[in-house]
Amino acid sequence: MKRGHSRCLDFNLGARVLFLMTTVLLVDDDPLQARVRRSILGRHFRQVERAADAAEAFILVEDNYFAQHLGLVVVGLDRPGLGSVAFVDELTSRLPSVPILVLGLKREDAALCHNSNVRFLPRAVSAEQFLAVSRQMMEQYCARVA
Repeated sequence: MKRGHSRCLDFNLGARVLFLMTTVLLVDDDPLQARVRRSILGRHFRQVERAADAAEAFILVEDNYFAQHLGLVVVGLDRPGLGSVAFVDELTSRLPSVPILVLGLKREDAALCHNSNVRFLPRAVSAEQFLAVSRQMMEQYCARVA
């Protein structure tokens, strides 16, 4: 089996449903926002893991099993230290094919979108749009690795 084939399976159960056997990594340093975002992501994705900061996220992605099942990274870092820009740059160098959704406060964060696998959304986006973009990014990723 080629690497990546276990990530995404397509089933027909009446309506066509995309069943994702992948993990979403939420990297968010705000506990309240992380809880809300994890709940939103949990509406569609079975496995949502949270890292409270960049260091914790890098520890997780260094685990080969975790990295093989990783299908989307959602970044909402705001505190001083390794912020969104530096984190996304390093993460894309380690996992170049995994899509990254950046929830930013400033328009400058949109500059992260120079990589085709990185997308920016303002933090004030609705829950429905956040979930829709997350699903779209995951589906596109699954189509590429299948």
